[in-house]
Amino acid sequence: MTNKQTSIKQVTEYFKDGMTVMVGGFLAVGTPEALIDALIDQKVTNITLIANDTGFPDKGNGRLVVSRQVKKVIASHIGTNPVTGKQMIAQEMTVELVPQGTLAERIRCGGAGLGGVLTPTGVGTIVEEGKQKLSVAGVDYLLETPLRADIALIRAKKADKAGNLVYDKAARNFNPLMAMAADIVIVQVDELVEVGEIAPDEVITPGVVVDKIIYVGGC
Repeated sequence: MTNKQTSIKQVTEYFKDGMTVMVGGFLAVGTPEALIDALIDQKVTNITLIANDTGFPDKGNGRLVVSRQVKKVIASHIGTNPVTGKQMIAQEMTVELVPQGTLAERIRCGGAGLGGVLTPTGVGTIVEEGKQKLSVAGVDYLLETPLRADIALIRAKKADKAGNLVYDKAARNFNPLMAMAADIVIVQVDELVEVGEIAPDEVITPGVVVDKIIYVGGC
């Protein structure tokens, strides 16, 4: 079985200007900080960032916003990072705000190969602008389209060398969904074990969807 462990230096070959990146985490909980460091060090530009939020100016994927590497954000909120709001108001960066549950479902659809999801969330509000509205059994729904990325950067508590992943409590948030919805999946892990050392029932993300593992210890 292939050992998917590699180094930060080796995964940077996948980083390209203009790419779409999903980054796991919720207010930086479950965000792969070492991989964010690598993006900053490589000075990758014009990123389309798909994430639950933009973290904080000094933590999480918000550091990519501060370093002006992001051209567009698709997220559920930006309130914890004032730099995001400032760049949006100055029209230096595009922000697409998506209701949190809808964001999760759009990513899930991207991973499952579905054409979209029907949701009543946002009907009659600014959220429905430019979207197809359908009526089913007398109820209006918005058709929300799938989201996919070139790369997903995620974080797990534990992995085996085949890429089977276990998450830690709330750090599970968006990470498993994003691991299914990207062409290349790179995971930062706190603990790396041999294949067979993780009980099958513990596995949340199967190794078949994971491409590269970066072991950084419990940082």
